[in-house]
Amino acid sequence: MASTRDIRRRIKSVKNTRQITKAMELVAASKMKKAQQAALGGQPYANLMAEMLAALSAQVDESTHPFLVERPVKTRGVILITSDKGLAGPLNSNLFKVASEIKTPAKFVAIGRKGAQFLARSHRDLLADFPVHDRVPFNEVRPAAEFMVQKFLAGEIDTIEVIYSRFKNTLVQEPVVFPILPLRSLRETLAQGGGAAATEQREMLFEPGVTQVLDALLPFYVNRQIHQLALSGKASEHSARMVAMKTAKDNATKLLGELTLEYNKARQAAITQEILEIAAAQFVAA
Repeated sequence: MASTRDIRRRIKSVKNTRQITKAMELVAASKMKKAQQAALGGQPYANLMAEMLAALSAQVDESTHPFLVERPVKTRGVILITSDKGLAGPLNSNLFKVASEIKTPAKFVAIGRKGAQFLARSHRDLLADFPVHDRVPFNEVRPAAEFMVQKFLAGEIDTIEVIYSRFKNTLVQEPVVFPILPLRSLRETLAQGGGAAATEQREMLFEPGVTQVLDALLPFYVNRQIHQLALSGKASEHSARMVAMKTAKDNATKLLGELTLEYNKARQAAITQEILEIAAAQFVAA
C-alpha cells in the first residue's frame, strides 16, 4: 500500500486537475453558446439568398455558368475544417478518418491548425492553410473560399468539398463531407440553403440582367456556405470540448473519492500499527 504522503500528493494533483477541467468546461460552454448564436444569425441571409436564387432559376440557362457545369472529376478539392487546439474528444480524429478515406487524387486546404498538421503528417497535397479565430469572422473564411474557387475555375480541381463537423446538439457532432461545387442545379442549391424561402411566389425584376446578377450572386453563395459550415464546425468544437472537460472533471471527482478512501485506510492502518507496537513494547517491559 502506498504511503500516506504519496496519497496526499496524488490527491492534491487530482484536485488541481479537476479545478482546471472545470474552468475549461465553463469557458467552452460560454463559447459554444456564442458560436450557436453566430450560426443561427446567418439564417435570414441564407433565406433571402434562397429566395433570389429561386427567382433566377426560372430565367437562366444553368448550363452556361461554370459553377453549374459538371465535368469529369480528375482531382477533388477538399477544405478540411478542424480546431486549432486539442482536448476536444474524438472531434478531430473523426474528421481525420473521413479525410483518410479519400483515395482518389485530391488537393486540400486546411482551416485549423490540427487539420494542417494532419495533412502534412500524412503527406497529402496541402495547397494552403488558413487561420480562423474563435469568432469565425467572415473576412477570415473568405480567403480560403476564394482560393479554392480560383483553383476550380482554373481547372486545377474539379470539385470543392468541405469536411467539417455538423453540429446536431451538445452531445452529437457528425463528421460530414459537404459538396459545394459544382452545383448540380439551382433547385438543389435551394434545398441545401433553405427551401422554405423558395416556395414563396413573387415576381422579381433583376437589373442590369439575370446573367449578371447570377454571376455576382453565386460566388456570394459559395463564400457564405463555406462560412456557415465553418461556424457549425466551431460550435461542434466547443461542444465537444465542453463534454470532454466535463467527463474529465467527473473522472477526477471519482478518482478523488477513491484516493480519499485509500488515504483513510492507510492512515487507519498506520494508527493501528502504532498502537500494536506500543502495546507490544509495554508487554515486553512488564
